[in-house]
Amino acid sequence: MASLITLGYLRGMDQFLLDNEVALRLGVFGGMLLIMVIAERLAPCRVLGQSRPVRWFRNLSVVVLNTIALRLGFFFMPTLAVGFAFLMADRGVGLFNLIDLPLWVEVLAAILLLDLAIWAQHVAFHKVPLFWRLHRVHHADMDIDVTTGLRFHPVEIILSMLFKFAIIALLGPAAVAVLVFEVVLNGAAMFNHANLRLPLWLDRIARTIIVTPDYHRVHHSTVVGETNSNYGFNLTFWDRIFGTCVPQPAAGHDGMDIGLADYRAGARQGLGWMLLLPFRRD
Repeated sequence: MASLITLGYLRGMDQFLLDNEVALRLGVFGGMLLIMVIAERLAPCRVLGQSRPVRWFRNLSVVVLNTIALRLGFFFMPTLAVGFAFLMADRGVGLFNLIDLPLWVEVLAAILLLDLAIWAQHVAFHKVPLFWRLHRVHHADMDIDVTTGLRFHPVEIILSMLFKFAIIALLGPAAVAVLVFEVVLNGAAMFNHANLRLPLWLDRIARTIIVTPDYHRVHHSTVVGETNSNYGFNLTFWDRIFGTCVPQPAAGHDGMDIGLADYRAGARQGLGWMLLLPFRRD
């Protein structure tokens, strides 16, 4: 009887998530974006070299294109990763659908494993030349602020979603775990790309667990050894475990150059330029 009650509860929760996933994600997205914009105004880390309205327009334009690409590319899965998790649960596919764990244990374990998977995906997008051609659209931004965390090529976004589908099929996490992870990942990307100066003591404590703006800013350095470091989006554990952590940029946060050296001089970086960058000859 208890198992039937639990099953009914989970199905009810999954249905609630399916019905409200878009509203939940948009609410968190809008709220986090507003908070980071205000925080950047109150405590900026660096003086930005480009026009904020121009950069924001083109970076946010990519967000619109990515949303359209995902909806058109995965029209059969209206709620994307969350809906796919629901589908896998309904068919009993994946590790967590084959073992009996308390919901809180499953959710925590799934979030940690999903975070590790995204870390590994990020490494792959740096190490595999074909993937790097796509990912350099994100790194070519010559300034870094909250909108940089949303600037990804549409093809990379589609490939990332396919990768998430594969991991969800392998793990079979509860839909609530996938939604929590997706919301946190999106919010963390905006937070750790923010042009925000945290107090040193707070950054020192926070980065023992989560990726802070100072921690991730190193990853956007033009110095190749720093670009190929600090791959985490949510947690800093994986970089420390796998030896890819660089605590601070060699030139300091005020002196470091942001972006890719090949595209700093004279690159206007309009929307068309970003979309065509992966197909440019080096």
